[in-house]
Amino acid sequence: MSSWTVTPEPFDSPVAAALWRAYYTEVSDRWYLLHEGRRTDPDELRREIAAQTGEDLAPPGGRLLVARHDGEPAGSAGVRLLKADATTAELKRVFLLPGMRGKGGAALLVAAAEEAARELGAGRMVLDTRGDLVEARTLYTRLGYTETAPHNDEPYAEHWFSKRLGSSGASGRISVQPD
Repeated sequence: MSSWTVTPEPFDSPVAAALWRAYYTEVSDRWYLLHEGRRTDPDELRREIAAQTGEDLAPPGGRLLVARHDGEPAGSAGVRLLKADATTAELKRVFLLPGMRGKGGAALLVAAAEEAARELGAGRMVLDTRGDLVEARTLYTRLGYTETAPHNDEPYAEHWFSKRLGSSGASGRISVQPD
C-alpha cells in the first residue's frame, strides 16, 4: 500500500531546489518545443532558476509544500499572499514528477495549498497558467476553480483562475492511503 504526505518545506532546501529545477525544466522545455522546436538552452535554464529563488514562498507571507509518495519527494506547490490584497493568495509551482502523476497527488497538493492559504488569512486563491498546460487547467477546473479575468501581467500567463476558500478542513500534515 502506498501513501502520500504533504508538508511545509523551506524554499531553499535541497529537496525544494531539485523539484523547482524539474518543474522549471519541464514547463520551459514544453514552451520552447511548442513555439521554437527546441529545448531550453542550459545557460538560460540556469539563469532563470537562479533568478526565481522561491523566497516569496517563505513565511510569513508564503508557504512551499512538498508532496512525498512513500516518503520520497514527488512534487511541490507554493502559496503566497498577494501584496495588494492580503486576503488573496496565489497558487504557484504546482508540480508532480512525471512518474508520480495519475496517483492522486496533485489534488492533495492543491488541497494542502488551500489549507496553507487559509492559515495565512486568505479567503480566495488565484492562479495563472499557460494554454499548453492542458492538464493543469483540467485539474484546476475539476477542483472548483473558475476561469477569470487576468489578475496579473505575467508574460507567459494565458489563463487565470480563482476559487473562494471555504472553512478549514485539515491542519498541518495531510496523509492519504489509497484503497
